[in-house]
Amino acid sequence: SRSHLMKRPDPAMRSDEELLAEFRADADGPTGRAAASELLGRHQRQVYLWCHRVVRDPERALDLAQEVLTKAFSAMASFEGRSRFSSWLFVIARNRCLSAVTAPALLRDEEADPDQLASTGPDPAARYEQQVEEDALRELMQQHLDEQEREALWLRCFERMAVEDITRILDLQAVSGARALLQRARRKLRAALER
Repeated sequence: SRSHLMKRPDPAMRSDEELLAEFRADADGPTGRAAASELLGRHQRQVYLWCHRVVRDPERALDLAQEVLTKAFSAMASFEGRSRFSSWLFVIARNRCLSAVTAPALLRDEEADPDQLASTGPDPAARYEQQVEEDALRELMQQHLDEQEREALWLRCFERMAVEDITRILDLQAVSGARALLQRARRKLRAALER
């Protein structure tokens, strides 16, 4: 009936939190699945862009984004709401992309002569040194920063996101947004390095 249609707002007009509540209320039913579909659909492009930033390959980014969204759907019932849904989704995307980049499949070609292969990437020694530095930075971040500071610094340094985007993704309400959070995180890391 017409009055029934007016009671239920358009899913696109509802917040992530409202869609999550609707999903939880009917997780295995059609209403819950529709809410989950709307929720993941509205973040689909952002997930693809996150994946593309890491792998730099449109086809691979599409595959990874699909895996991330599938994993998020499977885990949605366990999402506790302690952070924004988009932040939670970003963590899933980041972890999936990092594992895709750091664990390449090994292919073996018996005919290939390693000395004759052209190098397509950066110098292995330089890449190793960069990896060691990144690992050390991750360890420092883990030891000395809180979760929100780690997320903000990761988005800025490794994902190369703009401060305004970080403010939006992390749903920071302070006037200074992510800027103050990043400054605090950098001060903590500087102090840790000096020690």
